[in-house]
Amino acid sequence: MFGCCVAGRLLQTDLQQIDDTHAYFQLQSASSINHICVFLLGTVPFPDGYGATVHFFWPGKGFQLLGMLSNEKPSAIFRLKGTGFTSGTSTINAFSAFSQQGVQQNDVTATLGLSIEPLSEIQLQMQTLPSALTKPGADMMRDPTVLAERIVKHLFNYVSGFTGGSGMSPDVAVPMSVIAKWYESFMGKIRAGGVGFLERGN
Repeated sequence: MFGCCVAGRLLQTDLQQIDDTHAYFQLQSASSINHICVFLLGTVPFPDGYGATVHFFWPGKGFQLLGMLSNEKPSAIFRLKGTGFTSGTSTINAFSAFSQQGVQQNDVTATLGLSIEPLSEIQLQMQTLPSALTKPGADMMRDPTVLAERIVKHLFNYVSGFTGGSGMSPDVAVPMSVIAKWYESFMGKIRAGGVGFLERGN
């Protein structure tokens, strides 16, 4: 159902399921991770009224809520470099059983947890996110990495619409004409109103 991709690495689909509503990815050599993209594979949608919260576990520092996924928002890119990780809330206690298993301090193996929950509860959790995580677009022009992150996310979301329901897997081929159309549309929006549309996710 889920996939993740650490920038500069191969796509990961080796999801480990805990129960019907909790699953996780193990992220090797976590100290070198700058950005990570999490997405739905397109094979199984969420039930109506449900989505997933995304959590990051760093050995010794606990869980940090990163964001969410839903049928309307099937992918998200998170910047991890320089983020302070804090202990999480009761929502992510379900992950405590696996968070210590297979974690080697010298390997710095981190964990990306996914929790399927009602959208009403997810929205409440999103309100607790620090402004640095919820409003990264505010500093897009001052921080090139934030701007690049938003552009890549925009491209990823655009291309995802052309996969014919097969999801973004390593075997999906995207015609260059799709990239060209995205570029024309993207530049048209930039010329018309600047980069504000990236903050709105349009």
